Amino acid sequence: MQATERLEVVYPTLKELALAGSPGTKATKQAAQQLLPAAVKAMQENNPELTREATDIFIWCLTQNADCYKQWEKLHLENVDASVAVLRKLSSEWKVYSTKLSPPDALREMLKHLRAKNEEALAGVVDSSKQASIKDADKHCKVILGRLTRGLGCLKGGVCVLLLAVAVGFAVSPNMDSWDWNKIHATFGSL
Repeated sequence: MQATERLEVVYPTLKELALAGSPGTKATKQAAQQLLPAAVKAMQENNPELTREATDIFIWCLTQNADCYKQWEKLHLENVDASVAVLRKLSSEWKVYSTKLSPPDALREMLKHLRAKNEEALAGVVDSSKQASIKDADKHCKVILGRLTRGLGCLKGGVCVLLLAVAVGFAVSPNMDSWDWNKIHATFGSL
């Protein structure tokens, strides 16, 4: 068995151990900030398997430390193809990652900043291959921003419907004294 084959066999276990820190701890946050640039470098190797693994690690970094969004923003234009790989994965697997990426406001702001950087770069002199990558990155930023906005709208809409239902209940109830307030509290207190 060659060294590469042996590494392929043990890699999943090594990866799991390396990324097994407790979320939110200082050590995990530091590890995320240190791994993010390494993941970007790995994505530039033109190896689809390595790019896929590095993209997963990059996204793991984002889930562990919100400061990684700022780091990504700084690395974006110099490494636009890596950004495209991450944005494409986030866009195509949004249902998987949407709950893991928090806070959503930090992601939203970073995506807006990436779009501004993209626009500025496209307005300048950029070679055609990089221009295509920047346009691709911008397309994925728009898609993710749209999903973030819709998610926020649904949340606000759900709260509005709930408040409307409670208001209608109060308006049509002939005798509020007969309501079982403990059941009402138990039902809506967990929301």
